Amino acid sequence: MPSSLVFIFIYAAIFFAVFFGGVVWRKRSRKERAPFPENARLLRGPGESLRKKLIALDERSTLEVLFAFGLPPLVGAGLVWVATHLSGYALLAGLVFALLGLLASLFLVTQRLVGGIEKWRNTQLGYFGERIVGESLDPLKGEGFRVFHDIPAGDASHPFNIDHVIVGPSGVFAIETKTRRKRKGAGRPGVAEHEIIYDGQVLAYPWGEDRHGLDQALRQARWLEGNLAQLLGQPIPVQPLLTFPGWMVITRARGLVTVLNPKQIPVAVAPNGSPVLNAAQIDLIARQLDSRCRDVEF
Repeated sequence: MPSSLVFIFIYAAIFFAVFFGGVVWRKRSRKERAPFPENARLLRGPGESLRKKLIALDERSTLEVLFAFGLPPLVGAGLVWVATHLSGYALLAGLVFALLGLLASLFLVTQRLVGGIEKWRNTQLGYFGERIVGESLDPLKGEGFRVFHDIPAGDASHPFNIDHVIVGPSGVFAIETKTRRKRKGAGRPGVAEHEIIYDGQVLAYPWGEDRHGLDQALRQARWLEGNLAQLLGQPIPVQPLLTFPGWMVITRARGLVTVLNPKQIPVAVAPNGSPVLNAAQIDLIARQLDSRCRDVEF
């Protein structure tokens, strides 16, 4: 066997040994004993699900980049083998096949990397938006409210998360966060580039109208309402809120869902008149939500 072919095979073997060894080591290192009790569980923070998703995307991108670097030696080994073992039309066909394989592999890997980068950017945007909303809710904690983030909901076949839930004297509020990019130069008559106009039915953006997030916010609030009624044995109304970080929200008519900028939420949920929930009810609801959200492990 030619020395060049031996070298390529050795290079490929070392590369993939390091590659898979790194994967195994990374998985095993997560299981190392931490200084915390084994049953230690923290409350979810804003965007906890998206934070985990970002970690998974980072790991996948790293593996795909390593795989992309491992393709050349494999294809090189194939080319050397073709050049030293074939001749005539078989040699030509082998070279063409190997090159086509290289191009196809590089195309697929590049496509996955580009798609992964775009997915990472969108996930990071959503995560940052939920962090912004979480900070805007912090002042409520000193005013008799309890605030929970990224609440696991649904069942095993249809799981989902409620971005934020507020429990206080004025009731229970389920908040859905939508972080949408602005489009420079997309303004049209009646709608500025930084505005969302809500007429109680649809949302008007600088580029058009839709109901993005409205039905979802209402559906999640109704689920939480039913879940709390089942657990507590009493009806607990849940008010749906939809918030858009970074946008000015103009409401021209009331609808089933209240649409706000995050900074407007503390004022919107402030008690106005007689309390809807007393201290005992707030504590009871908060304990149910705490048990559902306290699952963050090391």
